[in-house]
Amino acid sequence: MTGSLATASSVARLGTESAFAVLARAKELEAEGKHVIHLEIGAPDFPTPRHISEAAFAAIEAGETSYCASAGIPDFRAAAAAYLAETRGIEVDARSILVANGAKPFLFFVVLATCEPGDEVVYPDPGFPIYESAIRFVGATPVPLPLHEERDFSFDPADLAERLSPRTKLVILNSPHNPTGGVLGSDDLAKAAELLRDSSAWVLSDEVYSRMVYEGSFASIASEEGMLERTILLDGLSKTYSMTGWRCGFAAVPDSLLDPLERFFVNTTSCVPPFVQRAGVAALTGPQTDAEMMVAEFLARRDLVVEGLNALPGVSCRTPRGAFYAFPNVAGTGIHADELATRLLEEAGVALLAGSAFGSVGADNLRVSYANSAENLNVALERIAAFLDQA
Repeated sequence: MTGSLATASSVARLGTESAFAVLARAKELEAEGKHVIHLEIGAPDFPTPRHISEAAFAAIEAGETSYCASAGIPDFRAAAAAYLAETRGIEVDARSILVANGAKPFLFFVVLATCEPGDEVVYPDPGFPIYESAIRFVGATPVPLPLHEERDFSFDPADLAERLSPRTKLVILNSPHNPTGGVLGSDDLAKAAELLRDSSAWVLSDEVYSRMVYEGSFASIASEEGMLERTILLDGLSKTYSMTGWRCGFAAVPDSLLDPLERFFVNTTSCVPPFVQRAGVAALTGPQTDAEMMVAEFLARRDLVVEGLNALPGVSCRTPRGAFYAFPNVAGTGIHADELATRLLEEAGVALLAGSAFGSVGADNLRVSYANSAENLNVALERIAAFLDQA
């Protein structure tokens, strides 16, 4: 063998999610006998509601275990359309709904379908790291939109205006927000819509935490006049119904993007299993008691965590209005957030994430997932306090 084997250069442009790397290290420590409290992973710690699982069992027993249409089965597309219409106050046709194996495929495929090298994509900073990863992979230029701590991690519409250019092909918004728990208000969204209506940019609105809003009401940019026809409105089952492993996301998609996105599904994942989609129908149309109970519990945990973090020396934490993350600023501890995250895992047995994993704006912060029991959250806060006292 005389030639050398190499990977494509584009692979180097792919980022990753540090949550999974930290989880892997935490599991190694646990295997060595160390007790670790997991505040790093963004997954509800509740079982999938029983009626949803039973719908899947029934579908499997009925033989719905083969291929189905790549766009999704009609019943689930109709249920998703009705759900988005009701929760956003807009008209959504079932034919505009596409179904994917989670929300992530939409993040990648929308960038692939709309952007070419040299195009610009505006995205939140701090933000879900896969946004920037997908942008760089395509060869487009990432343009971070800062989320300001003093604005409870919302963007300033003036910052958005400065970042829009003739090269902007896509703007990514996320509310409620990962990693900060911030929620975009209707006033800021209205101002953003006014700017975007005069642009040539698509909008990808990531709203997978839309049911997890604790104060006020949820607002979607798709509800603003003239925005639905340029917005990919993304939601999913993972967070609201504690179905992270089921891998089922859905989106309302403008007409001209339906065929390109479906082609990506045909070329990659083929389809979401029909029995999973049957479970999705049960989730969206069935009892919402479990989902509501989960949000109420997250609210109680949020208050516990925010109070506990703000009592720590050198730590300040805004009260998140949505999702299940807190994003405390730890600059006052005198320990860089990256080092602090590492040492808390290795020395104190508390797994959480450095804010730098989500962009430069969060370099002084940590991301704390409160998708864990109140008992474990209290122990984690005690361990962090003890560590800071000795540091």
